[in-house]
Amino acid sequence: MPTRILPAVGDADAVRSVTTLLSQLPDAEPVAPVADSTQLVDTLARLAAESVDELPEVVVVHERIGPVPALELIREVALRFPSVGVILVTSDASPGLFQAAMDYGARGLVALPLSYEELASRVQAVAQWSAGVRRHLGSGGDVFTGAGGTVVTVSGAKGGVGATLTAIQLALAAQASGRATALVDMDLQTGDIASYLDVQFRRSVVDLAAITDISPRVLADAVFRHDTGLALLLAPGEGERGEDVTDRAARQIVSALRSRYEVVVIDCGAQLGGAGAAAVEMADTALLVTTPDVVAVRGAKRAVRMWDRLQIRKAEETTVVVNRHTRSTEIQPPLIRKITGTVVAATAIPAHFKELQAVVDAGRVHELENKSTVKQALWGLAGELGLVKAAQGDRKAGRLRGDRGSVSFRRRRDGGGGT
Repeated sequence: MPTRILPAVGDADAVRSVTTLLSQLPDAEPVAPVADSTQLVDTLARLAAESVDELPEVVVVHERIGPVPALELIREVALRFPSVGVILVTSDASPGLFQAAMDYGARGLVALPLSYEELASRVQAVAQWSAGVRRHLGSGGDVFTGAGGTVVTVSGAKGGVGATLTAIQLALAAQASGRATALVDMDLQTGDIASYLDVQFRRSVVDLAAITDISPRVLADAVFRHDTGLALLLAPGEGERGEDVTDRAARQIVSALRSRYEVVVIDCGAQLGGAGAAAVEMADTALLVTTPDVVAVRGAKRAVRMWDRLQIRKAEETTVVVNRHTRSTEIQPPLIRKITGTVVAATAIPAHFKELQAVVDAGRVHELENKSTVKQALWGLAGELGLVKAAQGDRKAGRLRGDRGSVSFRRRRDGGGGT
């Protein structure tokens, strides 16, 4: 059976050199090359959505690929598409880089200038490895083989606007609809998800920070399985330990979660650190929760501008969620959209704190009653974002599904206190 090889090369001259040699390899079936990291991941995701068997056995990543650095790209491919073998083509064949490439998930390294014999040997070995992995997957191994789960980050325009409750209810809605869901507390110093869900668990996101290869077993040891079915990855009990979670560690953790769960909801809190910034950058949908008051809306505007300056996320790729909404307030969603330059979610969350007080005080927000207008709005927001999986013909699930036609997620109710 021919070995399908996908070259990822950003330099035009290098493309010709790599594709020419690949076409000469015995039993090789090179596919059209991709020019950057985004195109590579999108191509693999599209093929994986059809079937794992549609993925190429080998991906050849050139050192001059961009915009994501080659090693970071290799890590993402290895985590999201575990049956694809990656070969790094590089001018630096030092033992140090070889070890780094292996640590990031590469299955081989070929030095520049390219040698036919070396390339043929590496491709053959990696193709055999890929075939073995696919036989394992076919025998029922517990590996998520889809295109990768949906990642949603929830950030606060300032403290106390309801970002954590929003993240929890979005995750609960996704889980209740039948989608395997992970809820992550990336508010590393002041995260409260454990308190909101009445959880005591000694492991946290910090336990994954120093691990270069997060296997399914390692990930399973770090998460807590809640009574609702949610997989919880909690913030550390000692806030100072949050500094151990670097932006690189956060990228690896998010990629590992994406490869294992259909939906990953991440509470990033209101203070932006390196880990939170990495999560927001990687998210399919980045939510920014605000309340309809001057101080919070100014905070939302500052956050959006900062994300843009740091090239984390553009304003038009950010979705603002308006919490504690009432008809009587002077600041309404259209004005917030104009001030921030963002998309504003069609679903606003009503200001009905009395509905929440008992479950918040008890640390049992997962037991919020179905008749709660706040819960209905938040679960409706989950439908708007496409996080719920609805049964065909189920009228209630249809309401949750919402209308996504007017907003592209790559990535009104009212009332009178707040979440």
